[in-house]
Amino acid sequence: MARRALSWFGGGLALSLAIAAASAAPAPPRVTVDFAIPAQPLSGALIAFGKQANVQVLTAGEAIADLRSEGAAGALTLEQGMTSLLRGTGLEYEAVDAGTVVVKRRPMPVAASYYRSSLLEAKPSVPIVASLAAIQVQGTLLGDVGYKADSTRAATRTDTPLAKVPQSVSVVTRDLMDTQQALTVADAVRNVAGVQYMDGFDGPALFRIRGFNAGNGMTDGMPNGVARTEDLPPLIGIERIEVLKGPEAILGDASVNNNFGGLVNVVMKRPQSDPVRQLSWSLGRYDGARLGLDLAGAIGHDDGWTYRLVAAGNHADRSAQGYRGQRSAYLAPSLGWERGATRFTLGYELVTNRVPGPDHTVLLGDSLAAMSPYGILPGNPGDHSTYRTNRAVFTLEQGLDSHWTFRSRGQYVKQRTSGQGWSLTDGYLTGDVDATARSFRYSDAFYTLQNDLTGVFEQGNTTHTVVFGVDYARTKAGRDRQRDTLKTGPSQSYNLFADAMLPSARVSTDEATTVQTLGGGDWTTETGLFLQDQIALGERWDVLLALRRTSYELSTSWADGSPRRLRKDQWVPKAGVLFKLAPDVALYANHTTGFQANSLLGDNGQPLPPAKSRQWEAGTRIELFQHRARLNLAWYRITLDHSVDYIAPEPPYFATPGPGQTNHGLEVEFAGQITRGLEGVLNYTNSHIRNDDGTQPVAAPRQLLSAWASYRFQREPLRSWGVAAGIAARSRSVGRLQGGGYFDLPGQASVDANVTYYGDSWRLTLGLRNLFDRTLYAVNADQSFVPVREGRMAMVTGVYDF
Repeated sequence: MARRALSWFGGGLALSLAIAAASAAPAPPRVTVDFAIPAQPLSGALIAFGKQANVQVLTAGEAIADLRSEGAAGALTLEQGMTSLLRGTGLEYEAVDAGTVVVKRRPMPVAASYYRSSLLEAKPSVPIVASLAAIQVQGTLLGDVGYKADSTRAATRTDTPLAKVPQSVSVVTRDLMDTQQALTVADAVRNVAGVQYMDGFDGPALFRIRGFNAGNGMTDGMPNGVARTEDLPPLIGIERIEVLKGPEAILGDASVNNNFGGLVNVVMKRPQSDPVRQLSWSLGRYDGARLGLDLAGAIGHDDGWTYRLVAAGNHADRSAQGYRGQRSAYLAPSLGWERGATRFTLGYELVTNRVPGPDHTVLLGDSLAAMSPYGILPGNPGDHSTYRTNRAVFTLEQGLDSHWTFRSRGQYVKQRTSGQGWSLTDGYLTGDVDATARSFRYSDAFYTLQNDLTGVFEQGNTTHTVVFGVDYARTKAGRDRQRDTLKTGPSQSYNLFADAMLPSARVSTDEATTVQTLGGGDWTTETGLFLQDQIALGERWDVLLALRRTSYELSTSWADGSPRRLRKDQWVPKAGVLFKLAPDVALYANHTTGFQANSLLGDNGQPLPPAKSRQWEAGTRIELFQHRARLNLAWYRITLDHSVDYIAPEPPYFATPGPGQTNHGLEVEFAGQITRGLEGVLNYTNSHIRNDDGTQPVAAPRQLLSAWASYRFQREPLRSWGVAAGIAARSRSVGRLQGGGYFDLPGQASVDANVTYYGDSWRLTLGLRNLFDRTLYAVNADQSFVPVREGRMAMVTGVYDF
């Protein structure tokens, strides 16, 4: 509907401007608004102005192409705010009515009152910024202003305002990532309640949401066939990060790992006509140097072609503990084409990462008091993992008529991973440990295709948004049967205090005692049928009903070891309801389900049943500070019927379903502008995890807290300066000892702060992480692997728009 309206507006631009020039337009009302619009391209500044002032802003793309605005900040009238935005651009504005402003060249012989009748039909409670097709920003969802986001596509597979989604969905915006000097997705998700980042030792790192591993996640709403935490691009290539809370098997991520607690969806930057020419860089202790380039704009004038090119690189000499060789490279070109009701994009992404071994210690006793000294390297400086990902993606959107839209998107991904490292176990206070070298090589591939047919129908005061979807995915775990292996060298005695440094782990595995072939070489296929109805009942009720039928294949074996392939089906329902108690207060509740296929054989020779989960969630959303901020409170309860399976220690090695688990908790999230120049986020989690077998949950602190606030000074001579600070804290948790039992991981807190100078077309930020130089432990730890974060770290970041 929004696109049709914009197209209609564009078609009548000349006539509307002519009528408005011949008529006397009323002046904007003299109301004061707390503006916080930084210097940026003029098109983006006008979008922010319309959102913050709750008015329509209309313009033609050719009028503002390549123009920049110096922004507007402070308590200003609408006239003062618009004057500040347009200063130095050679443009002027004209008020059509109390809620509509037209920006035009000076002089301009035509006017814009043609729009008045249609614009006045818009609901006054829903601010709209109308930009003509020539200046549409395709890469950014409308509503991301500062730290507050107002829309999502991943949760419903349609562009839906968050105010209408009966589910907890958290969005980390581009502005928040930039203000925090975040460099990776792991840095960014610390702003989301209930989310933890888990370091990896023998395998890749992962995310945990509401107490459960977050599965493989999604990229641009498409499920990833295999885990790609370390294959994620740098943040320069990401527009926003969405975190969907609760089981999301209904969206298709059920092939590998699990998603009982939620999903992380990464939204990539895409081609747009609004020009972008940005150079970014950073220098940090232990993180080394990073350099990035982001280019976007129109190709030609009237043919509808746009482009995006994002490139970045990173190099660091050593980690804090002495592991060497961190480097990465990223390249992501893409093309877009739009004409009428058709939009098409085609993109490619190359990610290469060489990640040194994680800084860590080992326990030489049964507590942190007996851990090895941080200054002793528990391995070899060359311990590392490498990740290489190639991804090709396309999207197609075609409007069929006034009710129906067809959307298709797909991706093909190839990944290759290798690594080497030392594992130190069975430690004693004397420093004696058993050292085992490991090296591995692994490759995989997957592709995903999603086709949706979306229809919008109105019946009286009821609106239905119906989605019919067909998904197809294939995953090949282990592309090379011969070379995809895990090699384990012979265990050897080693003394951390007295012996020379361990040699290269890869060299030590040349005489490996164990070689395990990882390459499966078989394609696993999964298909899905998706049906969803979003029902808007008047102004107060929104209902979401969805159902998915997933068909998947299990590649397993018979009891004698011969190959076996089974086809299974699983129905996944989802339901939610939202009630708007008041214009700024909404209550919601939902029920979602998840499942994880299982190919292990039970004692009857049959594959174990899939693990199944259920979530009940209830919450409230409250709009604050004239809709510039939002408070979300959610209570949830997730039950899982069985988790880790037990495998018999002797032939025939059948498996037994493991114990179940129950997680419940309370989450509080706040994001947005508090007053002029001041923005903040606050996230708090209080969770309780209970294992059905009575064991203690590991890596499960009961309380998590993160907060961040930034302030841009409003008065001269400090208006070019900004400051920011935040804290991340957690309560105690426990780790598991090798011989049974647990050890305590104390609660901790870390403070970050930075100061920024804003120039006309550049900004420079100096920041300190872990300001008070605290010893910080990652939450996931066992006796042979206690990850330790770096101490105080200085970082300088800069951005130049040219």
